[in-house]
Parts: sequence; structure tokens; C-alpha cells
Amino acid sequence: MNQHINYQKELDKLISSLERTGQVPKLFLHSCCAPCSSYVLEYLSSWFEITDFFYNPNIYPEEEYRKRESELERLIREMPLRHPVSFRAGHYDPKVFFERVRGMEDLPEGGQRCRVCYELRLREAARMAAEGGFDYFTTTLSISPLKNAAWINEIGQQLEKEFGVRHLPSDFKKRGGYQRSIVLSKEYGLYRQDFCGCVFSGREREEKKKQLDERNRQEAL
Repeated sequence: MNQHINYQKELDKLISSLERTGQVPKLFLHSCCAPCSSYVLEYLSSWFEITDFFYNPNIYPEEEYRKRESELERLIREMPLRHPVSFRAGHYDPKVFFERVRGMEDLPEGGQRCRVCYELRLREAARMAAEGGFDYFTTTLSISPLKNAAWINEIGQQLEKEFGVRHLPSDFKKRGGYQRSIVLSKEYGLYRQDFCGCVFSGREREEKKKQLDERNRQEAL
């Protein structure tokens, strides 16, 4: 894993090439949620014709999944974008996620369980991008400060070789991308969740909240 590659600069080079040639490639974009997608869509739709793919079997329960899915559809309808963006819903089957991370349930957020989850979602995106004849595939995941962009790009490069469709390098949190997503989320009134979506991250969030509440209670005594 190369932590020293600047993936934003790699993307800059590619975009400069597109500007010179006037090409508008087809991009299959995996999206984790509307807030993270907001900046990425605003940014990339200037150079790509995007199909936005919502596939996140890690999200639990289904009510949470459907809420995030509908918010992404709404955002795509409402955002003024330079090139057209279409929405595609993936199949929701949380058993796929639970099977893949079996034995990793107690690992902390940001560890190997998360890497497996990145690969699960990116693999499906790469497979569908190859089947659909897309020029590139990528994911919005790298916009989050909590997600490992080096892992995400490393997985993408491996899948590029496996499926024969180019992976678009990304570290969307760079150049204020994450901050811009917060602004856009407020502008469009997007539902902004406070955990990644899986039951394990939700459990970890609740435990930290309890610890904080208890610490605050003790300090107040």
C-alpha cells in the first residue's frame, strides 16, 4: 500500500487530458450516500457522463438503507449538473456483507473489516462498469476523512486489472471537498447520518456516546 501517492494530482492529470481532447467519458460511480455524493457529482459532472450506483449491503437496517437511497435519488433530480447523471439502484442483501466480515465483528472502525467492505462495494461497481461498457469506475468513499483513500485506490487498481475497466483515482476530501459536501448537504437539506451505516459502526458509535455521557456526568458531580 502506497501512502505517498497524491491521487488528486493523478486525477488532475486525467482531467487535463480530457479538457485537451474534449472527450466526455462514461463513469460508473459507486455512491455511499447523498452527502458524500454531493461534492463528487458537482465536481466530476463537468467532465464525465455519470451513472450513480447505490450499492451498500453494509447498511443496516433496511429502513436506513432506503432512506439513504431515496436521498441520493432526490439529490440527483435537484442538482444542476453540466453533464447528465442517471441513478442505478443495486440489490440490497445485507447477508452478503455479514458473510464477508464474519470473524471481524469486533474490529475497530477503520480496520480490516472496513477494507473488506470497500472491496465488496467496489467489486460490484467494477463488475457492472465492465458489463455496461463504461470507460471508468470509482467511488465517493474517499471524500470521508474516516476512510482510507490509499486502500480504496489500491483496491480500485486491482479491480481494474481483473475486470478490464479503468479505475478513476480519487481522494475527494482534498481541496476542501469534504467541507464543500457539508455546505451542499445543508443547501439541499440532505439527511446526514452520524455513522457509516453498518451495525458494527453503529454499535461503536453508541458505546462512545455512552462513555462520553458518563464522563460528562462524572465531571458534573
